[in-house]
Amino acid sequence: MKIKICGLTSPEEAEYVNKNHVDFAGMVLFYPKSKRNISLSQAKNICNALDREIRTVAVTVAPTLEQAKQIQEAGFDYIQIHGSLPEGLFEAVKIPVLKAFNISDMDMYESYHECTGIAGYVFDAQEPGSGKVFDWSLVADIPGDDKMLLLAGGLNPDNVQEAMRYVKPDGVDVSSGVEYEERQGKDPQKIDAFVKAVRGQMGC
Repeated sequence: MKIKICGLTSPEEAEYVNKNHVDFAGMVLFYPKSKRNISLSQAKNICNALDREIRTVAVTVAPTLEQAKQIQEAGFDYIQIHGSLPEGLFEAVKIPVLKAFNISDMDMYESYHECTGIAGYVFDAQEPGSGKVFDWSLVADIPGDDKMLLLAGGLNPDNVQEAMRYVKPDGVDVSSGVEYEERQGKDPQKIDAFVKAVRGQMGC
């Protein structure tokens, strides 16, 4: 079971991720509406603080082609795209894409099966990053393919085991579920608890 900690905003948070040896670390770019949005230079500092085996993910919403090129040039391993993909994306950049869907555009999922530039999918709530859980039955019976499937949307240390049993994804993706309640930022104790819950479900 893959683990993605999303919405990192500082090198200090990268150390929390390193400690738990997770698989992916996500950073929100080019989306000022998000409280977790950071600049490309901040993201590079975080990437430099991450262990080399942790794959880096630039999380975007309907990015422009130029923004996608900047993400590739910055050395990210993946680009996660909510909303529309820019025209000419796969000709302009070779970085693997994680296509994100929420409950309002889940019907678009089928159209990406044959797209070789898509490395995987992220199933999220109506408002990504809101911490709200969506109806898992909407994705539990979706036919899979050879691409990675990550489940997001309101996951936390208390519900992630139930989500894994219900949906059976390839990985789980968390952001607000491992943040402080009283202030912004990732809570290292919640990250520890989330990772232990995921790996405890795996029996290891």
